[in-house]
Amino acid sequence: MSTVRPGSSASTMYVDPFDPLYPSSDGKPMAESTTQFRWIVTIKEGLDALFADRPDVFVAGDLLWYATKGDVKDVMAPDAMVVFGRPKGDRRSYREWVEEGVVPQVVFEVASYTNTPEEMAGKRKRYDARGVEEYYFYDPETGVFEGWLRRPDGLKRLRKASGWTSPRLGVTFDAPRRKEALVLIRPDGRPFRSFGDLVKDEETARRIAKAERRRRRRAEREAEAALLASERAGRLADTERLSREEAEARAEAESRRAEAESRRAEAERLSREEAEARAEAESRRAEAESRRAEAESRRAELMAAKLRELGVEPE
Repeated sequence: MSTVRPGSSASTMYVDPFDPLYPSSDGKPMAESTTQFRWIVTIKEGLDALFADRPDVFVAGDLLWYATKGDVKDVMAPDAMVVFGRPKGDRRSYREWVEEGVVPQVVFEVASYTNTPEEMAGKRKRYDARGVEEYYFYDPETGVFEGWLRRPDGLKRLRKASGWTSPRLGVTFDAPRRKEALVLIRPDGRPFRSFGDLVKDEETARRIAKAERRRRRRAEREAEAALLASERAGRLADTERLSREEAEARAEAESRRAEAESRRAEAERLSREEAEARAEAESRRAEAESRRAEAESRRAELMAAKLRELGVEPE
């Protein structure tokens, strides 16, 4: 469990040392629906009010929590978290090594329509691995409210979260299984103020409006990033299509060239065979002519011999 170290500055106002290596935004919207946004604000503002007189308790909503120095991927963004033993004050992010190693003790997650059970289980496992003492999950659409408490072997689910009182917060949860029916009750018996009541308070309304503007800006950035990604994907698809068409054209040209080369080779073969056939025919003709001449010579010799026998000298 997280503790406050001796000599901690928990009683003084915190000054956040800026470090550009650790962004203050992950590019995702604070909430994906107005329902989720209302409940994040209700829980966060209620916790702020509960610990308003405690300078050593820091409450945050949708703040990036970096767990490991040098690893910007080891980051979480609880919808609301409470850190005992750390001073109040604005922060761009919560970095454990800057915060004297103190891990947020209590974490809340409010479900959105896009969250899957696997995603939420993954978040809970990460909080468990970091040493979070209490973890609460609320789905305002279904009314499901669940809690986990740290035991010696890690976070263990409460058998019944409705009626449970948080050991760290002193807050009791009344959670009927109905849409948006959760009531968080302070130690003095007063319920957390509803979102509707919060917006009537001028200072709180300003904070809510600021958070809502931040949410909208994030949503706009996300939409713009999605549009740019879509355009990049379109350009990439066009490039791949052109590349594919060029490759097909090259392959077709190569095929035609190979076919022409094959026809040329075939024509050369036929021409060569014709030449060989002509040469062979000429050779046979010459051989026949030679045999004819030889036969004619023998016939002339025989005729001359015959004439000499008759006493006639051949010319």
